[in-house]
Amino acid sequence: MIWPGLALRQLRRDLASGDVRILLAALVLAVTAVCAVGFITDRAERALAQEANRLLGGDVVVRSDSEIGDDLRALAAAPGLSSTETWSFNSMVRVGESLRLGDVKAMAEGFPLRGSFVVQQRADGRDVQANAIPAPGTIWMSRAGAEALDARIGDRVGIGSSQLQLAALVVQEPDAALDYFNTAPRVFLNLADLPATGLVQPGSRISYRLVLAGEASAVERFSAAATQVLGRGQRLETAAEARPEIRRALDRADRFLGLAALVSVVLAAVAVAMAARRHSARHLQGSAVMRCLGASQSTLVGIHVGELLLLGLLGSALGIVLAYGLQWGVAGWLASALKLDLPAAGLVPALEGLGVGLTVLLAFGVPPVLALRRVPALRVLRSDLDPTEPAAWVVAVTGLSGLAVLLWWKAGSATLGTAMLVGILATVAVLALLAWALIVLMRHLRRRLRGPWRYGLANVSRRAGASIAQVSALGLGLMALLLLTFVRTDLLDRWRQAMPADAPNRFIVNVQPDQVQPVREFLAAQGVSEPELYPMIRARLVEVNGDAVTGDAFEEGSRGRRMAEREFNLSSADALRDDNQVTSGRFWTGVPAQPELSVEEEFAESMGWVVGDQVAFDIAGSRYAGRITSLRRVDWESFRPNFFVIGSPGSLDEFAGSHITAVKVPEGRTRFTAELVSAFPNLSVIDIDAVLDQVRGTVEQVSLVVEAVFGFSLLAGVLVLLAAVSASQDERLLEGGVMRVFGASGWQLRLAQASEFAAIGLISGVVAAIAASVLAGVVAKEVFDLPWQTDWGLAASGALAGTLAALVAGMWATRRIVRVPPSVTLRELQA
Repeated sequence: MIWPGLALRQLRRDLASGDVRILLAALVLAVTAVCAVGFITDRAERALAQEANRLLGGDVVVRSDSEIGDDLRALAAAPGLSSTETWSFNSMVRVGESLRLGDVKAMAEGFPLRGSFVVQQRADGRDVQANAIPAPGTIWMSRAGAEALDARIGDRVGIGSSQLQLAALVVQEPDAALDYFNTAPRVFLNLADLPATGLVQPGSRISYRLVLAGEASAVERFSAAATQVLGRGQRLETAAEARPEIRRALDRADRFLGLAALVSVVLAAVAVAMAARRHSARHLQGSAVMRCLGASQSTLVGIHVGELLLLGLLGSALGIVLAYGLQWGVAGWLASALKLDLPAAGLVPALEGLGVGLTVLLAFGVPPVLALRRVPALRVLRSDLDPTEPAAWVVAVTGLSGLAVLLWWKAGSATLGTAMLVGILATVAVLALLAWALIVLMRHLRRRLRGPWRYGLANVSRRAGASIAQVSALGLGLMALLLLTFVRTDLLDRWRQAMPADAPNRFIVNVQPDQVQPVREFLAAQGVSEPELYPMIRARLVEVNGDAVTGDAFEEGSRGRRMAEREFNLSSADALRDDNQVTSGRFWTGVPAQPELSVEEEFAESMGWVVGDQVAFDIAGSRYAGRITSLRRVDWESFRPNFFVIGSPGSLDEFAGSHITAVKVPEGRTRFTAELVSAFPNLSVIDIDAVLDQVRGTVEQVSLVVEAVFGFSLLAGVLVLLAAVSASQDERLLEGGVMRVFGASGWQLRLAQASEFAAIGLISGVVAAIAASVLAGVVAKEVFDLPWQTDWGLAASGALAGTLAALVAGMWATRRIVRVPPSVTLRELQA
C-alpha cells in the first residue's frame, strides 16, 4: 500500500500551495465552535449545579422520618465526600410573654456544605454572611419569626428546658427554597444544645436530614448505592427537585445549551460540505493526469480519503487547542460575572469535538472526493467533463444518518433532535426549490438587463449547481443562527416575565372563614392591594376508582408513594387564573351537580391518574370524593398559591378548613408581620423574600450563561459561514480576472458580484427567517414549554441580517479581484 505516503505528501503540498486551507479553516472553525461551546457549557453547567446546591445545603440529601442508619453513614464516609446532618421538629418557642409554635432546626458542625447563611447580627440591620452555625448556648431565628414573637437580638428564648440567647436574625438560609411553606417561626440551634432541651423523647416526630457534598463522581456513586438501601420513609433529594422554579430554569438552560451545540454541528456540516466541494474541484485536473499515468481508482480513493483523514485529525487537534484557549478567556469573564468558581474543563468536550469534526468531515467531505476516482483521463484536455459518482449518494445518505445521530446525541432530547433534523431537511428542500426557481427566472430576465447587473444575475443561472448549493448552505446556516437567536430572545424574555418585581413576598395562612373579611380590611388599611383568599383543607388520599390506596402501591422513593403516605392540601375555585391552563378534559362552568376535580398534570402523572378517574379523600374522618374532569399545567414561577387538586365550587363547603393568600408587602414595612399577628394571633405569615432572592439569583446566573454561550455561538457561526462562502470563490475570481483583462473596471466587477450575492442572500435570508420562526415555535412549545407568538418584526430583521451577511461575506471573500493584478489571479487559479 503506497497511498498513505502519497496522501501525506499530497497534504503537505496542498497545505503549502493553499489548496486545502479553506477546508482546514472550515474544519478548525467548526471544531472550535463545537468544542468551545462544549467546554463553556460543561463548566457553566457544573458551576450552576454546584451553585444551585446552595438551595439544598449540599449536593445531595437523604431525608428520613427516623434516625439515619449505619448503612447510609458508612456510604457517606466514602472518599471524596463530606457529610453533616440536621434534625427538624416543631416545638413551642417563648420570648418573654409571647409563645408560639416554632419550627426548630438543629444543625451539626459543618452545615451547610454548600451555600451559607445571611444574617443580621446587629441592631443596625446590616446583612452579613455567616460561615458557621450558631455557637453553643445561642440560637438564630428567622426575621419573620422574630417579628411574630416581637423578639430582638440579645433576648433570651425558651425552647424546651433550655434558655438560649438570640444571636442573629436569619435573612437567608441555604435550603429555604426546599420548603418555604412552613407556618411557624424558624429557629436554628447547634445540635450539641439539643439534648439539654429535653425535647427528644421516644415517639418525637423529628425529620432527619443527612447532607452530603463532594466530587461529582463520588456523589453519583453515593446516590446509586444509597438508593439500594433506603428504607421506608427515606428518600434522596437534589437541588433540581427543591423547587419547580429552580428545576425549570436549570432544565431550560440545559436545553438551550444543547440547542447551541446543535447549531454548531449544523454550521460545521455547512462549512465542511462547501469547502470539500471546492477541494474536490481543485483536484479534478490532477486526478485526470494521474489517471493518464495509470493510477487505479482504489489508489485515487486511498490518496484523497487518506488526505481527508489526516486533515481531519490535524484540523480537529487545532480546533480543540484553539477552543481550549478561548474558553479560558470566556470562562474567566463568566466566573467573574457569576461570582462563581468554575470547575476545570473536562476531557469530554474535547472528545466530542474530535468525534464531531471527523464525522462531519467524512460525511460531507467524502462524497465529492469519491467522485475524483471516476474523473476521465480526457479531462486533461476538456475541462467540461465532470465525473459522476453513484457511490457518493450512498455515502451522502450515510453522512446524513450520521448527522442525525449527532443531532440526537448533542440535543439530549429526542424531541429537540427530531425537530431540528426535520427542520433542516425541510429548509434545504425549500431552499433548493427556490434556488432552482431563481435560476429559471434569471434565465428569462437576464436578456432584459444591462451592464454589471446582467452579468451578476447571469452568474446565478450560469452556475446552476453552485448557486443551488450556495443558497442551500447559506440558508441552512442562517436558519440555525436565527433559530438560536429567536429561542434565546423568547427564553430570556420569559424568565424576566416569570419573576415580576411585584411577585408576592408574604404568604398568609390559617385565615379562618369568619376572618376573611376582617383580614381583607386590615390589608387594605396597610396599603396592600386587595388579595384573593383561597380555601385550604387538609386531606389524605384513600381510594382511586373504588380501590384502596396505600404507599405500597407505588415504587419505593417515588413521588407517588410520598404523596400517598402524607396529607396534602385541597382547594376549590369557580374559575382558573391565568397561571393555570387546562391541558386535558374540561374545566367546569357554574356549579356541577356532583363534585368534580381538576388536577395538576405532573402530579396526576406521578399518581397514575387520568381524566375520568374517581378519587376519594379522607378529611378529618369524613369522605370526600369526586371525578377528575380536567388536568392543568401550573405556572409555579408565579409564586401565587396553587394546588395540586382543586374541587368544584361548593363541593368542600361542608368541611372545616382555613384560607390562604399571598401579598406583596412594600420594602421597609418591617412591622407588617408583627402588627398582623397582633391583630390576628392565629395567623401564620411566611416570609419568602429570601426564596425569591435565591430564585431570582439563580435565574439571573442561568440567563448570563445563556447570553455568554449565545454570543460565542453567534460569533463562531459567523466565522463558519464566512468560510463556507469563501469556499466557492475560485470560479468568481477566475471570471473576474478574465473580465479585468478585457477591460472591466473594479466598480463594475464589484457591482456585478453584489447583485449576485444579494440575490442569493435574499432568498437565503427570507427562507431562513421563515424556517427559523416556524422551527422556533415548535422548539419553544414542545421542548422549552414556553408560549410562542411569532414575531414577524424579528423575522424580517433576521431576513435582512441574513441578506446583508451573505452580501458582506461574499464581497469580502472575492475582494482580491480588484486588489490583485489579474495576471496573478489567473496564474494562481490555473496552476
